[in-house]
Amino acid sequence: MRSTGRGLALLGVCLGAAACAASTPPPEPGTIQGFAPDLRGRRVILLPVQQNLGVPGDLDAELAFGLQDRASDIDWVLAREVDEMLARSPAVQARTRGLPVGSFTVAEVQRVGDPLYGELRRMAALANADVVLLPVQAAMVTDTTTLDVDPKVRFWTALIEVRTGRVMWFSVLEGESHPAGDPRGLASAVDEVARSLLWYMG
Repeated sequence: MRSTGRGLALLGVCLGAAACAASTPPPEPGTIQGFAPDLRGRRVILLPVQQNLGVPGDLDAELAFGLQDRASDIDWVLAREVDEMLARSPAVQARTRGLPVGSFTVAEVQRVGDPLYGELRRMAALANADVVLLPVQAAMVTDTTTLDVDPKVRFWTALIEVRTGRVMWFSVLEGESHPAGDPRGLASAVDEVARSLLWYMG
């Protein structure tokens, strides 16, 4: 009985967390986990960047432009559209911002659990989408191991299959070094994410 109780307690911890993560070190820059499938012809929700650590500019608009420009034959559902749907359906308990995404920055997440899973599942059902692209975090970082003092923009991004909660693809990618505030820094980071996610577009 004692063992059973301990097992149930551990299961509860996993289910109560934002995501069930493997006990691995935090993902490092250049990390790519999983495989990005061909999304052409599919309906994909593009959520806003959930955490912004000092990156200037309109991150959501830049991501939307970069992804749509590279893959116009994907049916992108932007956050403002989801927000409008949610406003018309107040009984649906979901949001596009402030989601519990902290697990993605501390360990490898293979499958998201509640409460994140529930919110993604409900909004996807409302938007008739089966995939969510979740920009977890963006940060301005400087490589202290080199003489280059200009910072880079780094993105943590997850592609999630809504039906199962499986993380199909996850990356920690960064752009080129540019002076702080230079829009080319953000643009190059977005391009890096788009090229990795949409690898089949050439």
